[in-house]
Amino acid sequence: MLAALGLGLMIGVLLGLLGGGGSILAMPALIYGAGMPLASAVPASLLVVGISSAAAALPRIRAGQVRWRITAVFGAAGATAAFGGAALNRLLPAQAVLIGFAALMMAAGWRMLAEQAVRGGACALPGGAVNWRGCLPKAVAAGAAVGLLTGLFGVGGGFLVIPALVLGLGLPMTAAVGTSLLIVLVNSVAGFVAHTADVRLDYTVTAAFTLAAVTGALATARLARFLDAGRLRRWFAYLVFAVAAFVAAQALLNPVTGVG
Repeated sequence: MLAALGLGLMIGVLLGLLGGGGSILAMPALIYGAGMPLASAVPASLLVVGISSAAAALPRIRAGQVRWRITAVFGAAGATAAFGGAALNRLLPAQAVLIGFAALMMAAGWRMLAEQAVRGGACALPGGAVNWRGCLPKAVAAGAAVGLLTGLFGVGGGFLVIPALVLGLGLPMTAAVGTSLLIVLVNSVAGFVAHTADVRLDYTVTAAFTLAAVTGALATARLARFLDAGRLRRWFAYLVFAVAAFVAAQALLNPVTGVG
């Protein structure tokens, strides 16, 4: 229980300081820190991601920084694909899931290090509108890809959604972040429902981890404005690389059917 509280608080602090991305560490923290088996860690991670995203989305909804039509398109495609990802998770051996998750973490870390100024894509119209006729297939495909990863690995996928919204659909960054949080929430709920049908969760540990994460995120969110965002992102990327290497090594050296 103490491990769950401590690790949840750490994830929350990272979420508060970075405004997202920290939840990618939730699954390895639950497996290797809290001792959960992989089958339970994935839905537990989705619960953490979903509740954290909901808490972070509330002020952005009040500020009008959410594009509801885009949320509906991405969310519908992602929620449907999340069930497919959950089914694929049950078919694959634990070793393959963990190695795939390590590769996804490496991609996320690289994305953080390569962070640069972004411009609206071809879907953007004057005034911030979206050219749905030409870009609806792109939005559905991107939403489905993120939903598949959500169901398969138990991640929110915000580090993939935001570039898709900014570069693909041309949303300004403020609207992309707010919209992304709701998309992640929808995908996480769908993935959680898909996984919990045949998995027994330790709700005490999961609740302690989630509560600590939300508390840490809310407590440190205001500190982010006083810190060097670029340096924080770089150091977090290095941490993600280290955890990815650890997860891959554990999966290769200890090939078991479940973890925990």
